[in-house]
Amino acid sequence: MTAVIEVSARPGSGTAAQVGEAARECLSFRLGDEEYGIDILRVQEIRGYEAPTRIVGAPPFVRGVLNLRGVVVPIVDLRLRFGLEEKFDAATVTVVLTLGGRTIGAVVDAVSDVLRLAGSQIKPAPEFSGVVDASTIDGIATIGDAAHPRMLILMDIERLMSGSDIGLVEHAAH
Repeated sequence: MTAVIEVSARPGSGTAAQVGEAARECLSFRLGDEEYGIDILRVQEIRGYEAPTRIVGAPPFVRGVLNLRGVVVPIVDLRLRFGLEEKFDAATVTVVLTLGGRTIGAVVDAVSDVLRLAGSQIKPAPEFSGVVDASTIDGIATIGDAAHPRMLILMDIERLMSGSDIGLVEHAAH
């Protein structure tokens, strides 16, 4: 039996937030040793991982498709998308997202929390002078207490899924 967690964001709790806004809510998740955050309003549900049906010719990070309550959903493995090695364990989950009118699943190592971030916690992503494509990073947030601060990489998940190598979402201009 697959565990499913429904996520319902409160109206007015956030929008496609930009760095410096008063506050935003995000779902934090882990990929390898890093912690990432995505806008909670993009999250439809969190499901235990189940192997999707492979699609011939899809890039390796597109694991395949699942039938979720009558909707065929493409499943993207974010570990593979970010160049990490493939890994599945009991904590591996699929975060079901609503992006640009489409439903897409993102496989992550584990989900952590729903965090409310103050604008003062979020800093712009650094410039990498073309060495690293930081266009999918909304910002970097510092979370935790002063003695043990943690960095949270805030992803623009819609931009990530609309990249030319994936093309699952038609990205709206910000």
